[in-house]
Amino acid sequence: MTVGPPVRRSAGPSVVTWALTLVLALTMLAPFLWMISTSLMGELEVYEFPPRLLPRDPQWGNYVGALTARPFGRYFLNSLIFAAVIVLGQLATAATAGYAFARLDFKGRDRLFLLALGTMMVPAVVVLIPRFLLIDALGWVDTYAGLAGTELVSVWGVFLLRQYFRSVPRELEDAARMDGAGPWRIFWSVSLPLARPALATLGLFAFIEAWKSLLWPLIATRSMAMRTVEVGIASFHGVFVTNWPYQMAAAVVAVVPVLLLFAFTQRYFVRGIQMTGFK
Repeated sequence: MTVGPPVRRSAGPSVVTWALTLVLALTMLAPFLWMISTSLMGELEVYEFPPRLLPRDPQWGNYVGALTARPFGRYFLNSLIFAAVIVLGQLATAATAGYAFARLDFKGRDRLFLLALGTMMVPAVVVLIPRFLLIDALGWVDTYAGLAGTELVSVWGVFLLRQYFRSVPRELEDAARMDGAGPWRIFWSVSLPLARPALATLGLFAFIEAWKSLLWPLIATRSMAMRTVEVGIASFHGVFVTNWPYQMAAAVVAVVPVLLLFAFTQRYFVRGIQMTGFK
């Protein structure tokens, strides 16, 4: 019996796959590359026709000028406090509620969970006025409490943690229960440490949502001292004139914290998505 030469698989599909991946990557990166290029142009160079892909003479001073034209130091501090409070609040509420919906048996649990999921169908813009009236009645307008107080619960986060806790083997909890641990002890010492990937995923999404939030900080704050980064960036866009290089320079700096956070939490983020069954 003769054995013929090994059959070589065609490299065509892999080349096509890499080409499509490269095209998609460039398509997604194009706006960011254009933003960086614009941030280094002169104020009038932006309006040249045909548009320039690269600045004629990079204006690195745009970054200094943009960050000093507005009190961006205060804006960054406000955004950091706003995002940190929201991350901590959503992690606490999502972890406890998610565990309750996943493991505790109480009357009306499933109906209450479906009711909570139903709130995700309500557009966020619809509840803007009720949220403002609430913080105005409490005297929280133009304060950190009013800025973050209505953002401490994420229904999507509750759903994410519920799905993750349901994937935790019950044998681990049963073993702790046989050792005399109560529900809170089981949650704190057994289930919660195993949910670190899901917590990191939720924390990353919560931070990004808070950091890039524009409409609610614009409504809930009045003074310049309470403005956030996104509101500060939008302030470069006027009715009659817009300083695009300054606006893009401030936007580039605003993206850096998100990139750093994703770089440190990427491993937990991917694992959390895989374990909760999302694609």
